[in-house]
Formats: sequence, structure tokens, C-alpha cells
Amino acid sequence: MANPIVRHDGACSLGRCEIALTRQLDRRGAIRMVDVAAASETVCPIDPGALLVRFHASEEGRLLSGAAGFASMSRAIPVLRLLDQATRRPLIPALFERASLAFLSILPNLQRHFMRRWPA
Repeated sequence: MANPIVRHDGACSLGRCEIALTRQLDRRGAIRMVDVAAASETVCPIDPGALLVRFHASEEGRLLSGAAGFASMSRAIPVLRLLDQATRRPLIPALFERASLAFLSILPNLQRHFMRRWPA
């Protein structure tokens, strides 16, 4: 299994909190975090605007988003492997995807909240 690459918008307060939590959980440094806003990479396979709309990860050359992206990340972090195993059960990926879409519906409110508490 190749280590996933997570591309994120470091200018987003909520995103910075999520990335900080992920880094704490990823004690082995298995996930490569790339802040697209500050990256020296010249090519990003994801439209930077899309990073604010949905979670994205790359694994073994495949671009994954939403629940599939989170599952990719959970495979790389031992404490989250149970989550990865759950996503391999019938119907669970569809439920995770629905939860991901529901989260996206409240994301603008969360971002406003986090921007007030922790401005960029």
C-alpha cells in the first residue's frame, strides 16, 4: 500500500484544524500533506476551488474524494484502521458517502464559525 497524499487548502481554518488532528494521529508520518495554497508544486491534480468543497486524497496514482478519500487516509493511520475495515462491509461505503455529503451541507456554517474563532 502506497502512502496517501492529502491536498488541502491551508487558508481554510477548519481545514487547518482537520490537518492538525490528522498529523497528531499519523505518528509514523505515513500521509503526505500538501498545502495547495503554499505548495511549491506546480501541478495540482485537483482544482484548488474543489478543495474547499470536498475532501481529496491520492493513493497509488488514483484520485479519491469524499468517503473514499477518508478511507484511504484511515488505512495509513493504525488507530483508524478499524474505520477502514468498516468501509469494506456492504452498504457502509454508501452510508459514509451520504454522511460526507450531509457534512458538506453544513460545511459553510462550520467554516464561518472557525474563521471567527481562528482567523487565517
